[in-house]
Amino acid sequence: MANSYFQFKQFKINQDGSAMKVGTDGVLLGAWADVNGARSFLDIGTGTGLIAIMLAQRTEKTSKIDAVEIDASSYQQAVNNFDDCPWSSQIEAYRTSFQDFICKTSLKYDVIVSNPPYFINSLKAKEESRTQARHTDGLPFEDLIEGAKALLNPEGRFSVILPVTEGDYFIRLARITGFSLSKRIEVLPNPGKPAKRLLIELTLINSNTEEGSICVENGQRHVYSPEYIELCKAFYLKM
Repeated sequence: MANSYFQFKQFKINQDGSAMKVGTDGVLLGAWADVNGARSFLDIGTGTGLIAIMLAQRTEKTSKIDAVEIDASSYQQAVNNFDDCPWSSQIEAYRTSFQDFICKTSLKYDVIVSNPPYFINSLKAKEESRTQARHTDGLPFEDLIEGAKALLNPEGRFSVILPVTEGDYFIRLARITGFSLSKRIEVLPNPGKPAKRLLIELTLINSNTEEGSICVENGQRHVYSPEYIELCKAFYLKM
């Protein structure tokens, strides 16, 4: 059973009320997403609020982070985590679907991030909140991509983390929608193992694609690779 909270260097994430707990995917995206020069951020499907808080830690005090969450329990958990973190004044949570949020806002963002649901045709979980967090029924890739395009500033960046197969499918859909692939980074669990995740950055400006890889562990469980330590050292208490 997952712990009820996860302690980072500068903040604590309570997670007992959220369907999706703190995991490597969220930490990777929160640490990796390019925040250079950005002032406005949107986290789609914030869950515990982890990624939004990580973005706040990495950016200027004048930056503004909005976080959207449809699940009531996860939303309340995120609000509590935001209130308890050092950057509470910079983060605002919205309890709504992303589709409804698009219809109600006139805002545009420099950076949009999402650790989205990605199960397309698979067995549903017994708990509705966990199904909502993991399956694309409520937030199809098409809605996520089209919504991000509508809310992104012309020179903005849209970053997600997905399993490899789903990630490449997501890239194809994004290109059809008008995005350009600026970064595609494979995430390997250990040296010599196949990639399990893709870190993806999309832009509305034509660009060459930066490709690369990052290894999470160094061949032993919980022994992290130098590149993963470098990426996440500002957050983890111990690595």
